[in-house]
Amino acid sequence: MNNELIYLGPTLPSHRLVLLHGWGADAEDLIPLGELLIDSNVRKFELISLRAPHNHPQGIGRQWYGLFPPDWDAVPYERSCLRKRLRALATDQVPLEKTVLLGFSQGGAMALASGCDLPLAGVIGCSAYPHPNWSPSKTRPPVFLTHGIFDEVVPLTASEKIIDQLKEDKLEVQLEKFKGGHEIPSQIVPSLIQVLNKWLN
Repeated sequence: MNNELIYLGPTLPSHRLVLLHGWGADAEDLIPLGELLIDSNVRKFELISLRAPHNHPQGIGRQWYGLFPPDWDAVPYERSCLRKRLRALATDQVPLEKTVLLGFSQGGAMALASGCDLPLAGVIGCSAYPHPNWSPSKTRPPVFLTHGIFDEVVPLTASEKIIDQLKEDKLEVQLEKFKGGHEIPSQIVPSLIQVLNKWLN
């Protein structure tokens, strides 16, 4: 791991999975999930987990922007920076079109805000929420959302609002609800594997 990301993968990957952790976590947080997803796929994935740029105010973990209280004014700049980081990952061998972006919670919000403006294979938002005044691109990649119906941190209504916004462009979008809270439970992993296979088939 360097200061910005964790990289795991074969010498000659054919596809890429990029992970964006939640508020107060760090790049290591989603690695076990990422490994489950790529190990269940016949394609040669490189796994990249990006580290949020800012220290968490409590001194442990990272944040994409201040959240308590929410610093919405910082979002446009942070979204732009993340898009640049994602574009910089692209190679001739693994372009953005062979990249799937997955984010959890605040990372899910950033995945939607940045990924929907890029020619990705798909964007996955787990327990995500839309930023105020978010206006997704009309030529966005497919989007898959997961959300616990008992989530008390980011209510289910946040993902339902995302669905309402994305349905307007009539491109692929899906929300899978589960009986749980603010988490990515094992029961949702088969659906994540299935959507990866679908997008990259």
